[in-house]
Amino acid sequence: VSSLLSRGFDPNTVNLKAEPALLNALNVGALSSAEVLIRHLRINVNVRNAHGETALMLACLKGHVSLAKLLISRQADINHPGWTSLHYAATGGHVEIIQLLLDESAYIDAESPNGSTPLMMAARYGNLKSVQLLLDEGADFQHKNQLGLNALDFAMQGKRPDAIKLLEAAMKLSKGDANNQK
Repeated sequence: VSSLLSRGFDPNTVNLKAEPALLNALNVGALSSAEVLIRHLRINVNVRNAHGETALMLACLKGHVSLAKLLISRQADINHPGWTSLHYAATGGHVEIIQLLLDESAYIDAESPNGSTPLMMAARYGNLKSVQLLLDEGADFQHKNQLGLNALDFAMQGKRPDAIKLLEAAMKLSKGDANNQK
């Protein structure tokens, strides 16, 4: 990839499936190639694939902390409408990346097109540490998506007893605080 780029190859070239080179490198696990592309001056780090995913979203889903940091340093969009990198990091349960995104002002209660939040994704697909981090950072566990489901419902659907227990405790604590304020 370095050789091609040094000979004038456009880093934003797409393959036959119209997938940009950077996203293809991330999808196939060619992390060294992805890094070379990210560092190129003419790369568009915010290009999207046919599913609306960016390089930062894919790096977050797959837990590539160093690439996520590099993308952020190259001005990758953290907050945008729809699915976000924080949703993807929460889905993968990547606590270090979740914290990185929150430190970079990721919107903790970002809504996907159906109103699902990163906490909901962590509750169903992530891990206990990702759910705990999002709760500790102030994620709204009572928020409901367009189907009327909240994070606890997601944990129940995913058969995640650890997340269920944690979210039920948060709800009890919240109700106790509300009763104490009356």
